[in-house]
Amino acid sequence: MTSVKEFRVEEPATADAPGRGRFVFTDAYSVFDWGQMPDTVPEKGRSLCAMGAYNFELLEAEGVPTHYRGVVDPTADDTDGEPETVGLDEAVGPPREMAIDLVQVPDLPPENGSYDYETFHAAADENYLVPLEIVFRNSVPVGSSLRSRRDPVEVGLDTTAWPDDPVDLPEPVVEFSTKFEEQDRYLTREEADRIAGQATLDDLAAVAREVNRVVTDRAESVEMTHEDGKIECCYVDGEVRVADVVGTFDENRFSYDGQQISKEVLRQYHKRTQPEWVAAVDAAKTEADEQRETDWRALCERDPESLDEAVIDAASDLYTAGANTYLDRELFDAPALDDAVAAVRSLGN
Repeated sequence: MTSVKEFRVEEPATADAPGRGRFVFTDAYSVFDWGQMPDTVPEKGRSLCAMGAYNFELLEAEGVPTHYRGVVDPTADDTDGEPETVGLDEAVGPPREMAIDLVQVPDLPPENGSYDYETFHAAADENYLVPLEIVFRNSVPVGSSLRSRRDPVEVGLDTTAWPDDPVDLPEPVVEFSTKFEEQDRYLTREEADRIAGQATLDDLAAVAREVNRVVTDRAESVEMTHEDGKIECCYVDGEVRVADVVGTFDENRFSYDGQQISKEVLRQYHKRTQPEWVAAVDAAKTEADEQRETDWRALCERDPESLDEAVIDAASDLYTAGANTYLDRELFDAPALDDAVAAVRSLGN
């Protein structure tokens, strides 16, 4: 349940109708479900806001319903009340705030090391945030958890053993994982169906595949490879709508010229340079599972360390240069993507 976005409510959602609010995208980052790390990455928040808005507008053009209402122009004067929202093309500079429709998010009470979804849905009514993440994969990298959970033939590969190298999938694979639990876990279809409430898994999967198609097509048009990603959905009056934010370097994994250009860069950097902390996180999660505790962070014996300034600068350039390329617009003062990728490669990623 980690987030690097702030949340502002302008009109609360009710049982009868959605409300209105805004996401404020910060420069914080999170890896391994830790929550906010010691450092921030300059301009990261604005790059995520811009890419998310761009993808929402692509989805709306394709007839995919979303909770998106526009962005707040960073030059707008909001001293007189609620700021005016505009389309991304109308924003003079990189936006940090995104306007959205709000739905109900009932409490999910812990219960003996588990979670009480019946109580959640009893309060959800006809408009709520589905307590699932819907994950889609176009490829399977080495080390992916999918390799331990599924046989290759189950995902359409003509082999009985996983290859030693990353592998492209013949068709995207869609899976479901928890959203509001302290530690994300993948679910069987039966578990996911129970947790989803009134939203059907078929509808959720269909929306995820359409989002994947739109983002993949856009990435290919600018010579990026879209490897995998996730979405969240809300259920409003019988309709599944795309929620949260989609197709960014935090929610999805992209590569360019064989180099990761997503948050995966920071994740892998920590694995190489702070292996003791990564191991402590893994051990705390395992201990929490064994003890049926929901707060694994309280069991972690180490904290992450700050990053070198050169790593932060390289990450910032990667986010902003990648956003410029994906949007095909010089929205950020950033180097060319080739130069940003070269800087990241020099770090050993």
